[in-house]
Amino acid sequence: MNIRKIDTFSGHRDSVYTIISDGTGHGFYSSGGDGFVIQWDQQKPDLGKLVARAGVSVYALAFDRENQMLWIGQNFEGIQLLDVSNGIIQNTTRITTSAIFDIQLYHGKALVALGDGVIAIMDIESFAVQKHIKVSDKSIRSISVNPSSSEFSSGDSSHRIHIFDADDFSLKKTIQSHTNSVFSVQYSPDGRFLFTMGRDASVKIWDVFNNYNPVKDLAAHMYAVNHLSFSPDGRYFATCSMDKSIKLWDASTFQLKKIIDRSRLAGHGTSVNKLLWTDYENQLISCSDDRMISVWEVLA
Repeated sequence: MNIRKIDTFSGHRDSVYTIISDGTGHGFYSSGGDGFVIQWDQQKPDLGKLVARAGVSVYALAFDRENQMLWIGQNFEGIQLLDVSNGIIQNTTRITTSAIFDIQLYHGKALVALGDGVIAIMDIESFAVQKHIKVSDKSIRSISVNPSSSEFSSGDSSHRIHIFDADDFSLKKTIQSHTNSVFSVQYSPDGRFLFTMGRDASVKIWDVFNNYNPVKDLAAHMYAVNHLSFSPDGRYFATCSMDKSIKLWDASTFQLKKIIDRSRLAGHGTSVNKLLWTDYENQLISCSDDRMISVWEVLA
């Protein structure tokens, strides 16, 4: 596996917390502590387009491809709905006075992870909250949907993972295995495994179709693991950490393949917060507290 840093996008004035695809196949959105939402084109490096100013920190974005709407989670302010065709904020709603850590869209619903321990279920068409699920006394940090099992999972700062039915939102299972906050939960592209990670620096892998029995426990990083992203072909996954590094792994053997850090490949200088592994020339994108977005070419 060969990795080459091909670009750095600069434009944010504070930590960059999140990056998601913009649905074009060669672009993505980013946001962070400055409240700016910027659209980038991988074909035109470092020519970012400011599409929204949230006014407060943004941890969560979600793109509704069908309706061409960008969901912007404004910390302590609620959600803005941006019509990307004309760049106009079409709607806003103050669903919470706490932080918004994640937004996942599935089957006409938005699943919103909140800092007060609640998962809010919103109807996309009416842009209204339909249900509150009280999960924890602490923050819900991440949500992941698995279409293969019609389930979604959440990770929280109470060190727990919860598994829900994606149709009726009933709680099916609770897993308490991590020794600290669970920052991210991610299903594998084939739906067979759930990957969970967080402040205890480990990545734990669970067998979805065998009652979520444990498969592997990786001592993945030196400090908190913030996020995980799979390669487009599903053969590899990448993790990023508060230890400033990105690590690439084999998805079938769970073996470490490559490390990206400051000394190797001129990696980030501070915590790496989010990853996006794109179809566009197999580029891996990372964002960090150093205000930078880096683009990596992965030749496997």
